[in-house]
Amino acid sequence: MRILFITDNFPPEINAPATRTYEHCKEWMDKGAEVTVITCAPNFPRGEIYKGYKNKFYQKEIIDQIEVIRVWSYVSSNKGFAKRVLDYFSFACTSFVVGLFQKFDIVIATSPQFFTTWSASALSFFKQKPWIFELRDLWPESIESIGAIKHKKIINILEKIELFLYRDANRVIPVTDAFKKNLILRGINSTKIKVITNGSNLELFQEQEKDSTLLKELGLTDKFVVGYIGTHGLAHSLDFIIQSISNIKDDSIHFLFVGDGAEKEKIMKLANELKLDNITFLAPIKKELVPKYLSIIDVSLAPLKKSDTFKSVIPSKIFEAAAMKKPTLLGVEGQAQEIIERFNAGICFEPENQNDFIEKLMLLRDETFYRSLQMGAVRLSKSFDRKKLALQMLEIIQDTIQPNEIKEFNRKKPTFS
Repeated sequence: MRILFITDNFPPEINAPATRTYEHCKEWMDKGAEVTVITCAPNFPRGEIYKGYKNKFYQKEIIDQIEVIRVWSYVSSNKGFAKRVLDYFSFACTSFVVGLFQKFDIVIATSPQFFTTWSASALSFFKQKPWIFELRDLWPESIESIGAIKHKKIINILEKIELFLYRDANRVIPVTDAFKKNLILRGINSTKIKVITNGSNLELFQEQEKDSTLLKELGLTDKFVVGYIGTHGLAHSLDFIIQSISNIKDDSIHFLFVGDGAEKEKIMKLANELKLDNITFLAPIKKELVPKYLSIIDVSLAPLKKSDTFKSVIPSKIFEAAAMKKPTLLGVEGQAQEIIERFNAGICFEPENQNDFIEKLMLLRDETFYRSLQMGAVRLSKSFDRKKLALQMLEIIQDTIQPNEIKEFNRKKPTFS
């Protein structure tokens, strides 16, 4: 079985799409599949090409036996709608051209952004092979919710294209049940939708002692550390967190922000203006170092902006933290909150509600309550083992390749209505 996977992000990038794709592909390779990944030169999140790479039309490397083809794209930081669209669209074009020369039995494309799925749909048409839409984000709905697009006509056009792609795909694999419900309500055939959630890499992330050397280096030995490790993006409401921190009176609580993104400079400037000395900002770290940094935190912070759109989102960082027995302080409503509360793996605050955020944070200082959340975190991680989830997705891929698969969409009569 030959799988062609199209993704905008892949290691050495360390965001959630890159990590999920890499770990899934690795498991599929172990089960005998041949996997080729088409991606671009690593540049997320700053839009700067990583050292050792060039933005060339075609370059190939092998990462843990996975064939990785990197193609040219217009590289842009995650700022400015027009530049980002050009970035995404250019990758769709070059990945399609290079994909035409690959041999595969099925092509998979992952969002966000959903321009990758344009490439997969076109390759499926020209190569007469099935394709799968892995749905990680409801795009363009999510970018509308953060104000990146305000023109309703543009949103309407993009939504029509979005629905076309769902119908065109042989399978849609969303990462949440809420995404599935959204698609069904919008007329997508439920039989073609199979949910595969995010999960924990239980080999990389597991309970360990706090790294005392790192704690000492950062001056956090005697602190209760609230950690945020990941993208500092427009959707994460980190400016709200910084504002809230200025009203926390407990000097023993310290916040650790590790990563980069469109909002990093803004929140660092805000923290400086507020003269906060209970925050440490660090640059992004390699994926293999994340467990070391998670080991020194007491609570993992996972906030998003207050929006109905984000009620269907499950931040992947809750699974990594849970695998290391770290409770999550979650600022997301909807399905993510349901998971945290079902397993008692953390505590939830209303997004962008400062009083509730501080109140819930202070509850975590109770040792008995905290230990109960740690046990819940262990239960959560075991229920979302990424290795098992990858194998479930492989079964869906194998089923989709079967010759008796009938597409819902009639390619001879394309329509966007």
